[in-house]
Amino acid sequence: MSTLLYSLGRWSFRHPWRVLTAWLLLLLVVGGGALGLGKSFDNSFSIPGTEAQEGLQQLERTFPEVAGTSAQGIVVTADGDSATDEAYRDPIEDFVDAVSDLDEVSAATSPYDDSVDGTISDDGTAAIIRVQLDGESTTISDDAKDRIESAFADMTAELPDGAQSALGGDLFATELPAVTITEAFGVIVALIVLIVAFRAVAMAGVPLGVALLGVGVSMLGIVAATGLATISSTTPLLALMLGLAVGIDYSLFIGARHQDQVREGVPPEESAARATGTAGSAVVFAGVTVLIALIGLGFAGIPFLTTMGIAAAVAVAIAVAISITLTPAFLGFVGSRAAGRPPRARKKPRKDEKEKLGFARRWVGLVTRHPIVTTVTIVLGLGIVAIPAAQLALALPNAGSLPEDSDARQAYDLTGEHFGEGFNGPLILTGSIITSDDPVGVMEDLADEVEKIDGVAEVPLATPNETIDTGIVQIVPETGPSDPETADLVRELRSHHDEWLDEFGIDLKVTGFTAVSIDISDQLGDALLPFGIFVVGLSFILLMIVFRSIWVPLKAALGYLLSILAAFGVVTMVFEWGWGADLLHIAKTGPVIAFMPIVAMGVLFGLAMDYEVFLVSRMREDYVHAARRLGPVTDRASRRAANRLAVESVRTGYAASARVVTAAAIIMFAVFAAFVPEGDSNIKPIALALAVGIAIDAFLIRMTLVPAVMALLGRHAWWMPRWLERLLPHFDVEGEAVERERRLADWPEPGSTAVIAADDLRIAVGDRVLVDGLDLRLEPGEAMIVQTPDERAARAVAVAVAGRTASQGLLRVAGHLMPGRASWVRSHVGMALFDDSTSPADATRQALRGSPPLVVLDGIDRLGDSDRDQLAAALRDAAHAADPAHPVAVLVTATDERSARSVLASAGWPDPLTHTTTRSEVNA
Repeated sequence: MSTLLYSLGRWSFRHPWRVLTAWLLLLLVVGGGALGLGKSFDNSFSIPGTEAQEGLQQLERTFPEVAGTSAQGIVVTADGDSATDEAYRDPIEDFVDAVSDLDEVSAATSPYDDSVDGTISDDGTAAIIRVQLDGESTTISDDAKDRIESAFADMTAELPDGAQSALGGDLFATELPAVTITEAFGVIVALIVLIVAFRAVAMAGVPLGVALLGVGVSMLGIVAATGLATISSTTPLLALMLGLAVGIDYSLFIGARHQDQVREGVPPEESAARATGTAGSAVVFAGVTVLIALIGLGFAGIPFLTTMGIAAAVAVAIAVAISITLTPAFLGFVGSRAAGRPPRARKKPRKDEKEKLGFARRWVGLVTRHPIVTTVTIVLGLGIVAIPAAQLALALPNAGSLPEDSDARQAYDLTGEHFGEGFNGPLILTGSIITSDDPVGVMEDLADEVEKIDGVAEVPLATPNETIDTGIVQIVPETGPSDPETADLVRELRSHHDEWLDEFGIDLKVTGFTAVSIDISDQLGDALLPFGIFVVGLSFILLMIVFRSIWVPLKAALGYLLSILAAFGVVTMVFEWGWGADLLHIAKTGPVIAFMPIVAMGVLFGLAMDYEVFLVSRMREDYVHAARRLGPVTDRASRRAANRLAVESVRTGYAASARVVTAAAIIMFAVFAAFVPEGDSNIKPIALALAVGIAIDAFLIRMTLVPAVMALLGRHAWWMPRWLERLLPHFDVEGEAVERERRLADWPEPGSTAVIAADDLRIAVGDRVLVDGLDLRLEPGEAMIVQTPDERAARAVAVAVAGRTASQGLLRVAGHLMPGRASWVRSHVGMALFDDSTSPADATRQALRGSPPLVVLDGIDRLGDSDRDQLAAALRDAAHAADPAHPVAVLVTATDERSARSVLASAGWPDPLTHTTTRSEVNA
């Protein structure tokens, strides 16, 4: 991965206009798709398979008059008036008549209709008008909404002075979120932080430009996707928030590494390639963790949340792709200006003065000198902050969460004030009554039973439909739709299912939009534990692969849990308890949007792993280098020395990476925090959780608790059982392959033309070492025979040289260092393995296709005379057809040198090199 990114970074640096043009063309293409395919966003929520959803689908078929969305108007009289006065009755009746004529309106119910109860308040000062529509709120045309609002405005104008009116209901309960000027505050803060971090305006513009272009592509892509899938209006804002934050951060990591290298004297082109190969590898790893976590939102089994996770994951994937391609391209535009204004040089201290340390070194020194105090303080402090998270209540949004100046919010509040909160979230009890002899009587008896249940305020309607096959009981709870007691009432009603089935013969379902919201909230709550296990388990495994340690990933996972619980605690304090709600413009305290915890957990997981990787990987690198100099740890003195080196590597690694991690965390915090004061009511709790979570995780967990715990662990921080280390794959997250290529650039010697160069090559399968200590040199056009008495060892050499298996030691094939360039070698080096099932001539011709610089042959000694003749002819033809400037080299591995030599001699290599392996080279 790192070597591929290295080449990509170099190419992008050399061709910046091509890369920029490609991304701009992609932006135009996606923009065209958004214009041609884009439809409106869908704010409806549903979960297939739940009782409430099945009940709604049943009502759509049998009782469409009550299955669709509804609008609800309320009129409150002036002081001393009554809602039954003619001055109120006439305008209200006119409004009912006007909207009844609309095509999408199935029924408009006057508060004076004798068939309904409870639509005029007990004191006679308020009246409710209900308008039932065909279809969901997202399918109702804007024209129909406008005509309803216009008719309601006409009615309001005719009401007596002092009267109040407001139009709300499910149809107007949600508002499409929009980006406001406040969100730009986060971008401004990001620019300031970037200028301070880079000390160069040109470099500061690189991450910002990369992120904004990436966000443009992802946002337009989401708009285009509305023509193919149902996407909620919250999705693009979440994608915007994530794409902007991670886009800036990922480009910052690459740009900061580039600037450091340029200041050290590395040429800009080489530096951009190295930065993309090293920091870019960490960016890809970090992005993959975020992607997996977001796609993991599908754990909840809720379609709209799965779609949201996929859309956000696409935004992050675009951020990764644009960071590793456009960042080096922009660095090509910046050129030598990347160094910026260098940090002020420190004066050399006098003998009687101590060297002045930077803040990062002083802070990590303080933390590591008192690791127990630091650890206990952080854990206890965040544990106390996390306690309120146990009281976090979840619900889906309704009109009660809208801004106070919203007409739908005013209707919600007036309805709750004059009729009770339950009128804002009625429930429906429905079932088939086709077998009943007295459908009307059965519904009335059922209504009487329902009224006896605690939590039921009243039953305004209990009736069969026109075809007398389905009945409904409309239930008004005593509490509002977001109140936990309403959810308890739904569960209580469902607990009577079997009893009422026996008594009335009706298979009843509790449904309605309030019941659907409760089912979704319950399912989201149930999904938190498995999703948490998935995320924490994933982080543990991924970090074990990266750091080859048990304690480091365990500490990282527990730190993540502590930060997310503390973030939920702060959200509870603000949204449930109202602490600071006015400062953050919270419209109404109470339950937060139900998918906040699972979204915040997924996003914060990926970002926390970003900081863990960038911070701890530098500590590991410093420790590994120091441990090599120390040598084996065998006695008490060496163990003490290893522990001292481990603590010092924590300090040096921290000091080297703290600046970039701090800048990245401040930027991330600013972007998320900007969505809180004026953001959409659905996004506010998510943004607050992420902003608080980032601040806690970056500054308290990663930059304070992590070095303290690492200092406590000492050298044991990097311990892992050998059997586990063998099982885990290797992931070059810090670009070690790129650094290795740079270190071995002149090996085997400057200007070498060798097709194969191997020193101390070691090949093992599991615990069995097949080849050990093998040295090879092969020039273009030459042939070599590697003879070994073990067929398995011979084949191991063949597949290792051809890039088909891993090896240890030094190996360069056709100028490409292994194993970092194994993918290139596999694509450009031919190989033929001869056995009884293959035609030697065909296999050789296939291996020689495309004039490879090297062809590797194994098993010649197992062929018959005729097959050897055909093989020699194929080699001879390839040698004649090859470009004289680039002759083909041949490596043959065999147990019998004579048969291999005869084939090569017949093919035109009369004097091939021979390498006979020794006992030290082959452990068979």
